[in-house]
Amino acid sequence: MRMIAVLALGLAAATPAFAAERTGFQAIAAGNFPMAERQINAALRAAPDRPELMLNLAAVYLQTGRSADARRLYAAVLDQPAVAMDMPSGAVVSSHDVATRGLQRFPNQSFASR
Repeated sequence: MRMIAVLALGLAAATPAFAAERTGFQAIAAGNFPMAERQINAALRAAPDRPELMLNLAAVYLQTGRSADARRLYAAVLDQPAVAMDMPSGAVVSSHDVATRGLQRFPNQSFASR
């Protein structure tokens, strides 16, 4: 399972994945979105389909006004098999659940459930 943590940035917030610094989690938590984006993009070059990286990059995009890019990444996570992710609270969530919550931030869109 992969570890993620909820970062409350605004209302229901983007949900960045938590792991080693290469996921950009610490930079996101510190509000350093340019650094987080650089770290995540470097990690994505090595592992382009890791949902925790795509979810973190979507969180960065949301916080930097790039909603269309965030939506694209959430949809890409939903196109992959679901991955179980451990929350620091001890809860286990699906990468699909996180992506679906992210997509729900866009009220003028309708999305099929999976």
